[in-house]
Order: sequence, then structure tokens, then C-alpha cells
Amino acid sequence: MSDTADADVLRELAELPTFSSPRVSPDGEAVALYYDVTGRNELHLFDPEDGSLTQLSDGDVPRSVRAGFRWDPDGSRLFYHRDEGGDEQHDVWAMSLDGESEPVVEMDGQVHLHDVSEDGETLLLGSSRDGQMNLYRHDLPSGETTKLTDYERAVSAGELSPDGDRIAYATNETDVYENDDVYVADADGSNPRNLDLGDVGAESRPIDWSPDGERLLVSDNTTDLNRGGVVDLSDGVGDASVTWFGSEEHDESVSGFLPDGDRFVGNRVDGTTVVPVVHDTETGESRRLSLPDGVAQPFVHRPLADGRLLTQHTTSSRRPGLVAYDLDADEFERVFEAEYGPFDPDDFVEPEVVTFASDGVPETPARAVEHAPYETFEIEGLLFDSGRRPSPLVVNPHGGPRALDLQRFNYRVQFLLSRGYSVLQVNYRGSSGRGREFVEELYDDWGGAEQGDVATGAEHVLDEYDWLDEDRVAVYGGSYGGYSANWQLVQYPDLYAAGIAWVGVSDLFDMYENTMPHFRTELMVKNLGEPDENEAIYRERSPVTHVENVDAPLLIVHGVNDPRVPVSQARILRDALDDAGFVEGDDYEYEELGEEGHGSGDIDQKIRSLELIDDFLDRRIGAERTAVASLDD
Repeated sequence: MSDTADADVLRELAELPTFSSPRVSPDGEAVALYYDVTGRNELHLFDPEDGSLTQLSDGDVPRSVRAGFRWDPDGSRLFYHRDEGGDEQHDVWAMSLDGESEPVVEMDGQVHLHDVSEDGETLLLGSSRDGQMNLYRHDLPSGETTKLTDYERAVSAGELSPDGDRIAYATNETDVYENDDVYVADADGSNPRNLDLGDVGAESRPIDWSPDGERLLVSDNTTDLNRGGVVDLSDGVGDASVTWFGSEEHDESVSGFLPDGDRFVGNRVDGTTVVPVVHDTETGESRRLSLPDGVAQPFVHRPLADGRLLTQHTTSSRRPGLVAYDLDADEFERVFEAEYGPFDPDDFVEPEVVTFASDGVPETPARAVEHAPYETFEIEGLLFDSGRRPSPLVVNPHGGPRALDLQRFNYRVQFLLSRGYSVLQVNYRGSSGRGREFVEELYDDWGGAEQGDVATGAEHVLDEYDWLDEDRVAVYGGSYGGYSANWQLVQYPDLYAAGIAWVGVSDLFDMYENTMPHFRTELMVKNLGEPDENEAIYRERSPVTHVENVDAPLLIVHGVNDPRVPVSQARILRDALDDAGFVEGDDYEYEELGEEGHGSGDIDQKIRSLELIDDFLDRRIGAERTAVASLDD
């Protein structure tokens, strides 16, 4: 960003409105979406013809969108999720196009709406009401809710067939934690049949039914790279056959069938960009959509009235907007442009893609756990240059850990750049986008080689770019990125002058006990096994175990209603620091955010988060400083 950064930039950046979860109406004439132009996340209707926006909700939708919504097939209302203060314990409500709301499904635990039947009378739900996430069927005319599945492991990706007679879903009944299989059952949950699509240990999921209900679009990573497949069910599940599509060079997620049922859309990861492709199920041919480089995601659930495909597009310097893509003409038109306020795309910074070899053991001495070299991988990262000379560096590991830093707009990164901090993001082993084997490098090894990759990335750019100030390096991350921030500070304290752990993990035992049931199985057990069987790694790789190694100021920030990473994670870390003799206010700083869960989309809360980051970094490693605040100061 240009050198116009001042006190106003913080507010102006945070106030740039952002949309999410766009869904085309049944008649194709409108697009419903979440949008925070009022300062709070709200449901809106967007007219792609004239560009007009109509606000529907008024403070009654979640501040942070963790689950989307669905149209009633008659187009009269939207089924959406509602929680309390960001706790994600959603119920399902219905909102008319006049903005009037009423509860539809209220249950204990978390409720997630998977699908709505084509006749508008049935909702397919996931719910943790009885402990684990399983599927439920809600009959709208009678108001009755019926449990359909009863598995010990989480059930996900529920899909109703077009005729409403069958359901497809994913779960795991094997002894291999990382396994996921696709099942097809009758509508009442009876007669479940495993399609046996991939190897045991691979992950298969249903994505979409074809319009005629005779085929099922699935994803699978048996061959390492994720791919899409079409299962032919016309002769019954017992005689089902699958045809696979995809690239031998790129990991590819699958979005859904196009309305003709003969084509489907995939999203191909190409380094740090995402390229949409269309596969023809009849000819086997694939073609890339002609969109600019960046991150593009088509929404294939329904086309616009003129047949064009609604697609989101963004780059690191261009904020997310919506384009209408004409598949026949192979051309697009921007129909929803992002607002830029006082900024211009040229004010924002595009990154340099950096690559480096890592064996998971950086040169910086490890304080918590010694490792022998792991397998060497070429690791990719994004380096954003603030233009400041010399420039402090903020190392910003992503969350997930099943995630990927891509070339898409990030207001927090751009804000740090405006303040003079360069930013490094590292797609460490365990990140998505490079196949199953790369992801599984993280299994049973949290706090191992992936953290070595992060530290090695920091060492690499400090060696290669002499304009970076090696005495002013901070680590900042949220969620699993917060775990990374905590772990970097206890494992490689010599590398960092400050750290920020935002909704970060500190104690793996407590995380297992207090996160949501499906996170317990799908995140903790899948990656680390059961704690009573793997007690040593749960203890060894918990940052709180090594808290005495912290040697730089640490800011701990957590939402009190966070159901994913409970606030107990922050409190345990705070108490351990106190017990080890660290002084709050001097050695570490602590903030709990009320009425907030695992993040928030509210403008005021965005401003507050930037203020906390800005103030802490300015005092501890400020971009204008020549000396660094240390624990001894």
C-alpha cells in the first residue's frame, strides 16, 4: 500500500464491506448473500440486472458466517442459521423476502442445514443433539424431526436426491481414523450402503446429485491428488460404477453439476491460485474458464436467469467481486464490484511467491522438542513487501491446519503492510492443495515438521532479502495459526521478537475434552489419535507444557463463546504464564472478547481486532523502531 497510512487507514480498511455465501434464487432473477455494508453481517438480496441491494435481516443473523443458507424452492423465503453470540450452536430459521423470521428447527447442540427437498417439504440436517454429528430429517408440514443416522464418527456432506427418496453422506466405520466413505441410504436412513469408492484411509465425499437422480458426483483422494468422479446409480447401488475426472498434476475440489447434468465444475489448485474447470461427463474433456489469475469459485447450485454462471473472483490486491460467466461464449461480466472506499487496487500489495527446501528442522535451535530431519519438501509461501526499509517481518501461518494461503484479498495482511510490516505466509506440510500424502505428513506430528517448515520459511526470507530486519520478527496467527504462534514462541524463541495468538490452541488435552464432538473426532482424533493412547504426544506438543521457553512479548486474544477452540485454551496459557513468573502487561498481554466466538464479521469488531494488533506490534517491534522491546526491558 502507498505511504498514505495513518490513523484513518485502520478504520477505512476495516469498514470496507464484504459479502459471502451468495446463492441464486430459484427463478435466477436475484442473488441472496450475506453483506456487512451496514457495519454488521446481514442478509441481502442483490439484483444482478440493475445492481440494487435490498437488506432483509436486521441483527438476527450470525455476526460471523460459519454456515450458509438455502432458498425455499418456491423462492418465497430463505432458511438460515441463527446462533447466540458466535457460539455456533445454530438453530434453523426461515426468513421471508419481507424480512420476517420464524424458527423452524430448534434443537440442543449444533444444527447444520445440508439440503432442502425439491418440493420444499423436507430439510436434511446435521445435528450434534445426541453428542456426535449425525443426520436428521425435518418434515416442514408436520414440524416433526426424525433421526436418520446413528454413527460413532461424525456424519458430513448430506445430500438429498432430487426425488427425495435417497440420501447420500460421508462417515467412517473403519478403524483407520483418516478414512471417509460415501454412503447412499433410503430417505428414512434405512438400508445404508457403502459405495466403496476408494482405498481404506482415503477420503471420499458426496458432492451433488445429478438432476435426474441417477448419478452422484463425488470427490476422492485415493490416488493422492483430490479428484472428482461420477457414480452411475441407474442400475442400483449394488451395480454402481464410477468414472473419474481430474488432473494428474493438480489437486482439485468439486463444486457440483451444471443444470444440464452432463457437465460439472471443479476448482483446480495451481500453486497459490485456484482455476475453475468444467468437465464434460460424456466426452471426458475438460476446459479452464477464462478468468484472470487469482482465486475463482463458481457457484453451480443454480445459474442466473440468462443461463450465466455466478462466480466469485479475487486476487491479493483486488477485493472479492461477483462475475457472470457465459460458458457458451467463454466470457464474463463483472456484476458485483467490491467497494474500495478511499483506496484503489493499486494501493494494495501483490505477493512474491517464494519456494524453499525444508526438512522440518530449521537452523534456529529448538527449545521444546528435538527432531531428526524429516523428509525434505519444497515448501511454497507468499511474501508481501511493505516497501519499508528496513522492514520488520510478520510471519503469519494459516489456520486449519487443513487449509492453504492463496493469492486472495486479506484486509489484515494489507493493514499490516500499510503499517510497514512485511508479511510471510507459509503453506507448510499438512496444508491442502498438494494431495493426500502432503496432508498426512501432519498426522501424529502437530508441532513437528510443519512448525519446522514455518521457521525455515522465516529463515529463508531473512537470508534472501537483506531489507528484512532479523531483529524485528513477529509471529501472528489465528486458530491453528494461533497454535503455530504459541508453538513457534516455545520451540524457536530465538527467531522471534513478539507473538500474537488469536483464538489459539495451547493445551491439546483440554482441546480434546472441550471442543465440539465432531471436531473431537474429525480434527483431534484424526490428526493425533485418542489422548489415552497417545498421551506423550498430546503432552509434548502442547505449547503450555513448554511455557517457560517464551522469551518475547505475547498477545493472547480469544472470544469467550468460541466452540471450536474454547476460551479455556487462552485461560490455561495465561495461568501457566503466571505460574512461571511472567507478568501480565509486561511479558504478555491478554484480551477476552465478549459476545464473540471463533471470529466476527462485524465492522466494529474488525476495527477492535486491528487496533489490538496495531497497538501491540507498534509497542513491541514498531515499524519505525531501531530497537526491539524484550522481556528484559
